[in-house]
Amino acid sequence: MNKDTPSLRGVLVVRPEPGLTDTCETLERLGWRCWGMESLVITARPLPPQRGIAGALITSSQSILALSSSATHDIPVYAVGDATAERVKRQGFQTVISASGDAMKLAELVTQQLSPASGPLLLLSGEHQGLPLAKTLRDIGFRIRRRIAYATSPATALPPEVLSALREGLIATVLVFSAASARAFCATLARADCSPGTLRAIAISQNTMKELRKGGFQNIMTARTPDMAAMLDRLESAASPPSC
Repeated sequence: MNKDTPSLRGVLVVRPEPGLTDTCETLERLGWRCWGMESLVITARPLPPQRGIAGALITSSQSILALSSSATHDIPVYAVGDATAERVKRQGFQTVISASGDAMKLAELVTQQLSPASGPLLLLSGEHQGLPLAKTLRDIGFRIRRRIAYATSPATALPPEVLSALREGLIATVLVFSAASARAFCATLARADCSPGTLRAIAISQNTMKELRKGGFQNIMTARTPDMAAMLDRLESAASPPSC
């Protein structure tokens, strides 16, 4: 891939904040021409203090505000991925452990390091998230306090600069970081009467890939693991992108 050709380095990042800005900055440092779409609008829900918990589990950075309001900084926090773990550490939590994977990896980590006798665990997630994780741990015998840490609503339109770049063929590849983001992005494309065409998509997971496929994408690559490093590996290993 010719890094000096801007049209071959045009990338759209589809994810909510705070990850959106961080991802765009990383890509720009690597030489990509980057656009961003905040696919989901996040509304945090601060929680009252949770007493008597042995640890906290969070599956997204969106839960950090609720974590800070509901848990003391001396409890262990188990985070689904490295980026989320780093953000938790910046909030002053002393013991933060990353599963470096998905929710099932998080469940494995918890069962390796804790036992049901350790006490109840606080699970912070979105309204429709965290249920399989809670069930897995409860089936083993853990007591799980699942609390809704934030609400999400999908974006309803493409940012004007993104729509313009897509129509001009400046964007060749789209990085999509969740199934919910994929649904929102595909819906906004349809509203704008903009077909995916030959646009390449890189999906962070199989569920994300399936949503993109439903939305009309044909050229989809899926990250080997659900993290930023694997997304970048897919991006850099891709053949020269086609025009949108």
